[in-house]
Amino acid sequence: MASEQDDFLFAEHDDQAQEEAISTFWDVLVVDDDPEIHSVTKLALSNVEFWGRNIRFFHAYSGHEAIDVLRENPSISILLLDVVMETDDAGLKVVQRVRDELKNDAVRIILRTGQPGYAPEEKVIREYDINDYKMKTELTRSKLVTSLLTAIRSYQQICELEAQREALEEIVSASRAILGYSDMQTFSLAVIRQLAYLLHAPEDGLVCGYLEDKQLTVFGGSEQYQSFFGKGIEQLDNGRTIMQVKNCLESESHQFTPHDVTLLLESKGRKAAIYLELEAEPSASQLKFVEIFLTNVCVGLDNVKLFNELRNVAYKDALTKLPNRANFVEKIAEYYKGNEGLLFVLIDIAQFSDINNGLGQEVGNLLLLSVAERIELEFPKAKLVSRIGADVFGLLLPEHSFDETLFQDSLTVPYQVGEHVLTIHFHIGICKQGDFQPQGLETLKLAYIALNQAKQSSIALDWYTAELEERMAWKLGLIRQLRQDFEQRKLEVWYQPQFAIDQRRVIGCEALLRWPSGNGSYISPAIFVPLAENAGLIVEIGQWVLEQACQLQKKLADSGRDMSVAVNVSVPQFKVPNYAQQVRDTILAFDVVPSSIELEVTESVLMDEVNTVVRTLQELQEFGVEVAIDDFGTGFSSLSYLQKLPISRLKIDRAFIKDIPEQDSGAIAELVISLGRHLGLKTIAEGVETEEQMGVLEKLGCDEVQGFLLAKPMPEQQLLSFLDKTK
Repeated sequence: MASEQDDFLFAEHDDQAQEEAISTFWDVLVVDDDPEIHSVTKLALSNVEFWGRNIRFFHAYSGHEAIDVLRENPSISILLLDVVMETDDAGLKVVQRVRDELKNDAVRIILRTGQPGYAPEEKVIREYDINDYKMKTELTRSKLVTSLLTAIRSYQQICELEAQREALEEIVSASRAILGYSDMQTFSLAVIRQLAYLLHAPEDGLVCGYLEDKQLTVFGGSEQYQSFFGKGIEQLDNGRTIMQVKNCLESESHQFTPHDVTLLLESKGRKAAIYLELEAEPSASQLKFVEIFLTNVCVGLDNVKLFNELRNVAYKDALTKLPNRANFVEKIAEYYKGNEGLLFVLIDIAQFSDINNGLGQEVGNLLLLSVAERIELEFPKAKLVSRIGADVFGLLLPEHSFDETLFQDSLTVPYQVGEHVLTIHFHIGICKQGDFQPQGLETLKLAYIALNQAKQSSIALDWYTAELEERMAWKLGLIRQLRQDFEQRKLEVWYQPQFAIDQRRVIGCEALLRWPSGNGSYISPAIFVPLAENAGLIVEIGQWVLEQACQLQKKLADSGRDMSVAVNVSVPQFKVPNYAQQVRDTILAFDVVPSSIELEVTESVLMDEVNTVVRTLQELQEFGVEVAIDDFGTGFSSLSYLQKLPISRLKIDRAFIKDIPEQDSGAIAELVISLGRHLGLKTIAEGVETEEQMGVLEKLGCDEVQGFLLAKPMPEQQLLSFLDKTK
């Protein structure tokens, strides 16, 4: 309980002393038809203090009574709610009424039940907006306090976010209120009014600044200063105001006293000050929001007419002049629950960064302008055409006229960009109006889910569905768990022996990553490796696997075993700058012979930026590391590259082995073996599971094999025992 003690104290003094020392409370409503539960709960939480506040209890003995108490006491922060009262689901109905009827989203609800069968926990948590759900027998005093602590922290965070939202709305409202004025006098009056509103102060102040003749002049202000407009500040009959304004401008800093505040304004070519009388000292949060407001005021100092353009700055993209993300987020909410049959389409330019890096940012900007022009030209019925991100555009289209093929064809017609003619590909995510959310950001998130799925699936277009969101959430959860398990060193490296086919002698082994699920089974690499690659985790994990392989190789060498260890390398690893040097440093750090480490690369690695890959492989070869092509024959684009690659072994994919000899004569395996022989490369077949397959491969001249027939993958210690038995 040490962590809990950091957050709250068990006070030892009496209730009266507590009330004298603490002016506010955490209000908790206990709802239960059993009076004894009320007494026990109050007793368990007596003398408990959270962040300087005690608990004040309210009581209700039925669901209907609970709603009445909550309606009369909106400050209640925690609801300890029984499920079964006047009806079996009375508590659940209270939850619905609190959220839907009372519109109270802040109060945190902890359900308690003595009859869990009436409302299964998983179903309740999934379908109802509650903070916690416990059986009454679970809630010992310490667990009740812990649950309450968690709920209060959540309630406090929600209230703080709501307060910040309201304050930001005030700033937006205040900023809008000063827009559009064409003269300094009315503009200054609007500034004073809105600043007074933000600081909860009287509308008593003025705006002063230097004119071109360097005279400190009254620009305008509240009613009592109207007659001084355009006059020197010295004509004011208020020495304190004059002094505070001059101090502010001379020191170039805000001035504060218990009675007033003088705020410095600095803009392009002009300096001014706002003086405002106060009734109470402003809080730190108020001053932060005032600073934000002042940035808008500064713009108007150079030319009040520019305030009309301020909104364009905030809501338009500077390059394309299209509405920007902020504008979209605000406007899309208007289409929530509409029935116009609209689609929100997100368009992402594939590999835009490569264009920027390869042809320059100027060409990249011209391409963005061309895409924006194409969208407006080809889709005149589109609504809310926006530039959502650096290379992402969004638009609303009528669903009845949308055709996937025509839409993509319209976008992919080559673009004339300066002196370049560029063929551009796109990824597209689509969300139907029926899935739009009340908040614009939430609707944007749904379209991004579809867009990201299209990217990950290497397809041009995908549609949002609830199932897709669930799958995306599952993937994200799996990635988080993988990251956590990797950091906690829960991943394992197993090894599958490799054999010379003629003597069936172990000549090496392949390092294979394994991820325990925690329940005795293992998560398939086919599931988690692609996720790790997309999340960028595979680089760290791959380096760790290499280190484990080197560590094993050192043990093998020290025990006199002459065999190599093969490690798989992914595309992201090969893209790490100076990857060959990183491998070299790792091998040297473990003091192993470079030729005893073999890197297995797939054809997708080899065909990705071929020149870079060739240079990296040459560096590895010069150092002595051997390289094998894994899964050979499953996707190689051009055999012409094969002669250029510094490799030593071809690995025949299991797909060409599994049906030998019943349904496959071994023709492709024979082709790979023959190709390897002519190029001076060894061949190794994976997935060998029967003696018949072994016999065919031996006749074809295959050099090496691995598979369940001779040995399955095994942990390191089991491998060492296996090697001892096969000496």
